[in-house]
Amino acid sequence: MGVLLQGFYFGPGRIAGVPSPLDGDASVPFWWDHLAAQANAFANAGFTAIWLPPPLKGASGSFSSGYDLFDDYDLGAKNQKGTIPTRYGTREKLQRCAAVMRANGIDVYVDLVENQRDGDDGHFNFKYLDAFGRDGGGRFAKGPGDFHPHVPEDPGVFSDQFQFGRDLAPINGTPKDHCSNGLIAAAEWLTRALDLRGYRLDNAKGVSTVFMQRLLSTGALANKFAVAEFADGNTQLIESWANAVQRRSAAFDFPLHFALKDMCNNPDSFNMASLDHAGLSGIDPQGAVTFVENHDTDRGGVGGPIVRNKMLAYAHILTSEGYPCVFYRDYSTDKNCFGLRNQIDRLIQIHEQLAEGPTQQRWKDGGVFIFERMGGGHLLVGLNKDPNASRPITAQTGFPPNTRLQEFTGHGSGVSTKSDSQVDITIPRNENGNGYVCYALPRELRIPARSAHATTQVYEGAQDLDIKPALENEKVQVCRIFAEAQTQLQVQFSFDATGWTAATVIQLEIDATQGGTILSRKFASADSKGSSMTAKTSGKGFCEIFVRVMNPATGNKTPRYKLAMTYTAPKAL
Repeated sequence: MGVLLQGFYFGPGRIAGVPSPLDGDASVPFWWDHLAAQANAFANAGFTAIWLPPPLKGASGSFSSGYDLFDDYDLGAKNQKGTIPTRYGTREKLQRCAAVMRANGIDVYVDLVENQRDGDDGHFNFKYLDAFGRDGGGRFAKGPGDFHPHVPEDPGVFSDQFQFGRDLAPINGTPKDHCSNGLIAAAEWLTRALDLRGYRLDNAKGVSTVFMQRLLSTGALANKFAVAEFADGNTQLIESWANAVQRRSAAFDFPLHFALKDMCNNPDSFNMASLDHAGLSGIDPQGAVTFVENHDTDRGGVGGPIVRNKMLAYAHILTSEGYPCVFYRDYSTDKNCFGLRNQIDRLIQIHEQLAEGPTQQRWKDGGVFIFERMGGGHLLVGLNKDPNASRPITAQTGFPPNTRLQEFTGHGSGVSTKSDSQVDITIPRNENGNGYVCYALPRELRIPARSAHATTQVYEGAQDLDIKPALENEKVQVCRIFAEAQTQLQVQFSFDATGWTAATVIQLEIDATQGGTILSRKFASADSKGSSMTAKTSGKGFCEIFVRVMNPATGNKTPRYKLAMTYTAPKAL
């Protein structure tokens, strides 16, 4: 299934999120650039997808981690809540980051916040700037009828215990479907803008499952991967939620996380035998995203963090069934991070090349758990919680008799199976979480190079959005895209030609920042439903895209347009 990287964390103390130049130190890069600069290293390590934090403008402006979402159409392009960029950067930086990830073969997921909005006028009214900076003209304004308690609680809400802002009402809101249609349209716009491949669903307990089904089956969101934050230790309750959304979304494996936290923090009282088919992944591996830590648990929420022996937990999720998610702060060597990269990288290699198929328990007692992955060439994994002593074990295996096995973590030596396929292994003592071994048939582990993937990002210009519509005889910058040298640009362009005369034309121009125009075309009303064209870059870098309209119609002086750019970004900044 690959390996997911949670590409952010909440800073220590009172810091709202990751480091940002908006805190006053201009030498700190924006987070989108910091991630993009590491994209090639992430791919080489074996990560196949990255989960980005909520990218939209939050009510607390430069201090916002994104969960106090304010404007559904501001990715860091409008001057709202005291800032143009979000804490993570501008829209341009975000789209460059997403394109660079795709160039490295990494899928991009973002956090969808569908439970709440924040930053209203105090009376449940939300109004936004338009593309010209005028107040109240932005798309998807909201009023009291879009929120509980002004309308009844939606059906299919598992819990409204935690309120993180104004509580959205996509099912029971009034006027009917205003909230639901608005949220879905905004999520589709976001998906197209970033070429998203998946979503993390924030606070799924508080969002109607009726709405969730509709959201995830509509338009650009249909058939994309989704994983829900259903923060609960009750496996059956999580399964009930998954059934309620007709298995359209996986869920984070909180039950397993709680077990691993107990194993790491309180080994003396933990029974290792309880790991046998533990958690959601133990009964529904295809529907489980396993994790050791996340941005909430790390800072004390949802039961608190793992404070010792963390690698033993990573050894479990990166060799077991389920879709494992690695937490950036655990992985990275950045300041205020825990620097487990080298050890995790080896386990990612094991996950990607050795860990396949169903699980067979091979040994379990209070101190040791041994299991075998039965797919491919098989993988035998041993976990020991004891910090004081190693454990020699004779375990049955599915390997052929008299077969030489290699230990892949560096924690043990090679062994051979006996005539009955049993094997004698020694699991080292659990010093700093290193009480694990992984045995398989000898081979060299190497993450294969990935082909660069093109990305298609859609830019929409309209007065009520964040990019200006076409203006008369004025070059409007639509965007800048960061493209590889000598790469083909595929362009799809459509526009609103309502009321146009024979003299009305709209011009599209693409300039390379290294110098020169690489495409310039004019379009009449007959072309409004969509035109395709290609261009080619010369050097690596930004291309600037402009539009302008000549002789516009009286009733359509600033026509809307949609521009889809398909291109391949460089693998490195």
